[in-house]
Amino acid sequence: MNEKHAKLIAAMVRYDKGDAKRIQHFLKVHDLAATIGKLEKLNKDTQFILETAAIVHDIGIHVSEQKYGSSSGKYQEIEGPTEAQKLMEELGGYTEEQIGRVKYLIGHHHTYKNIEGMDYQILVEADFLVNIYEDEIKKDAVEHVKSNIFKTESGKQLLTDMYIEELF
Repeated sequence: MNEKHAKLIAAMVRYDKGDAKRIQHFLKVHDLAATIGKLEKLNKDTQFILETAAIVHDIGIHVSEQKYGSSSGKYQEIEGPTEAQKLMEELGGYTEEQIGRVKYLIGHHHTYKNIEGMDYQILVEADFLVNIYEDEIKKDAVEHVKSNIFKTESGKQLLTDMYIEELF
């Protein structure tokens, strides 16, 4: 892990302090996104954006709950980009282009149509891999997600190994 991501993780833990469930969630999404990105051989810049976005992808939850009384994905997409920009600017060292792409990914990570870019695709897949477990999504719904949302071979394999193939 690079130092910038370690500092961003520490900042997100402070941001979500006392909310172990959300902290555990973004850590798992980051690890799975990083894994899929490496297995899919993303270039260095795309991998960096992907991992950055994975760390802060749900940063809009607290504001959404305060403002709308809901942590719904649509509200996260509205509130998250501004919160992420603030945090990234506070830490420093991110280009406008990097911040812009991370904001875009956060603002769309619950939108599953017209997915544009491998960073977006992999972020969605990593979030699903974690949400399937945390939300106890049933096997038939997992099959539907695999056939309709997952596109990367690495993501499909992880999904199959984690949730579809049963060991005997």
